[in-house]
Amino acid sequence: MNAALDGFTISPAAKAMRDTFLRWQCSVRKSVMREHAGRPDDAITPDLTLPGQHEPMGQILTVLCKAQDYSVTPELMHVFRKTNDPAERREQALRYFAATYYQKPKEFSDTLTATFPPGSAAAARIRAAQRCTLSFRAYSVRFDLDCRVWRLGPQNPLFEATWWHNLLFNPNLHPETEVLGFEPNWSNSTSEPM
Repeated sequence: MNAALDGFTISPAAKAMRDTFLRWQCSVRKSVMREHAGRPDDAITPDLTLPGQHEPMGQILTVLCKAQDYSVTPELMHVFRKTNDPAERREQALRYFAATYYQKPKEFSDTLTATFPPGSAAAARIRAAQRCTLSFRAYSVRFDLDCRVWRLGPQNPLFEATWWHNLLFNPNLHPETEVLGFEPNWSNSTSEPM
């Protein structure tokens, strides 16, 4: 029997993996904000491997965005615009993300995002492949997510959420930064304890 989720039909096992991944991601991201001052670790910087390749092309820094119905992009914009001091902005962002932001995993989209500089050759290769595997290995857990990849337009809610999230931590974010979306196919993805 299949369960409908976000307009797609997935098996109960795939839905369980999705829910487990989102719970884990919320937990590790909250820890990154609270205990590591927002510095990313392996739990949020997966290896990216293109189809037909045996070695990853590298790691990417992913963003986990709220689903559109739970969007807090206006709040992120407010935190950014409240001050011109990048250090103060970063501190406010850390407090915001460390508090209740990651408390409810069901409020998050399972499409991960990542930013790339304008004209990035790596982004072009990833877009051309249209698929990739994101391999998360951290805290005795491993997830290998088979993902569909596409470029997000500036009006896409995930683009906006990613842009404002990253701008809080990187005031020099280029205005033509490219944002890619990574949508897992949970039926083709795997997880295991390490």
